[in-house]
Amino acid sequence: MSMRTTPGVRLLPNAITVLAMCAGLSAIQFALNGQLTFAIGSVAVAAVLDGLDGRIARLLDATSKMGAELDSLADAMSFGVAPALTLYAWHMQDNRAGWVVSLIFAVCMVLRLARFNTLLDDAEQPPFTKEFFVGVPAPAAGLLALLPLALTAHFGYPGWWANQSVVMVWMVLIAALAVSRVPTLSLKTVKVPPKFVAPLLVGVALLAALVVVFPLISLAVAMVLYLLHVPYAVYRYQWLSRHPEAWDAAPRERRAIRRNTQRRLGIRPPLRRSVAGAARRVRLPRRPTGPGHPRRSWRRLELRRNRDDY
Repeated sequence: MSMRTTPGVRLLPNAITVLAMCAGLSAIQFALNGQLTFAIGSVAVAAVLDGLDGRIARLLDATSKMGAELDSLADAMSFGVAPALTLYAWHMQDNRAGWVVSLIFAVCMVLRLARFNTLLDDAEQPPFTKEFFVGVPAPAAGLLALLPLALTAHFGYPGWWANQSVVMVWMVLIAALAVSRVPTLSLKTVKVPPKFVAPLLVGVALLAALVVVFPLISLAVAMVLYLLHVPYAVYRYQWLSRHPEAWDAAPRERRAIRRNTQRRLGIRPPLRRSVAGAARRVRLPRRPTGPGHPRRSWRRLELRRNRDDY
C-alpha cells in the first residue's frame, strides 16, 4: 500500500496539530504553578509544531478541509487563549481590567485567524501578496505577547516591563497588529540565493547554540527583530504594488528593477566604472610664475595635442 493511501500516514498532520494545541494549553498550567520558563517553552513548542503540520500534510499529500479547520482552531487555542490566560494567571488576577485585556487579545486572535481563512479563497489578490501575511501571524503574536514574561523569567525579577499597565498596553498593541492590515513577510516564500546558503546554515547553527545556552533572551531578541522587520515589509509591499513588472520576476531581476527605479528618481547615482587604458587627470605642482620662470603648459609637456595634429 502506498504512503499516499495509508490511513495512519494521512492522520499524522492532524496528530501534530493536536499536539500543538495541547502544548499551547499546557502553558496555562505552568503559569498557574509559577513555572514561567516552561510556560513560554510550551507556546514556543506549539509554534514549531504549527509550522510543521502544514508542510508535512503537503509533503504526504494529506491535506484536507478538516485538517485546515482543525489547524485554525488549534491556533486560536494555542496562540490566542493560552497566552491571554497565561499572562492573566501570571500577573493580572487582581485587576479587573486585566481580564478585559485578556478577552480582547483572545478575540482579536480569533478574528485574525478567521480573516486568514477567508483570504485563502480570494482569487482576486495580486500574485505578489502570497509573499506577505496580512497582520502579524498567530504564532508570532502569541510569542510577542509573552515577551514581558520571558524577560521576567530571564532576569529573575519583575522590572518595569512586568508592570500591569505595561503588560496590558503591550497585549493590546500586539492584538492590534494581529488584526491590522499591516503586511508582514512570509517565510514560506523567501528564496535564498546559492551563495548565501553556507552563511545561512552557519547562522542557523549559531542560533541553535544561543537557544540552548540562553533560551529566553534569545527568544526575546528574535521577537524584537521580528518587530523591526515590519517597516521593511510595509515598504516592500508598497513598492511591489506600484511595479507589476516585478511580480513574477526572479530575485535578481527584481533587484535590477529596483536599482533602475532608484536611478530614474535620482535616489541612486549611476555607477562610474573606469575603462582600461583611459587617461587620468594629471595635476601639475604649482610653481612661481614670473619673468624667470616660464609658464608650463599641457602642450609643452606633450600631454595634449595641437589642433593642427587632427
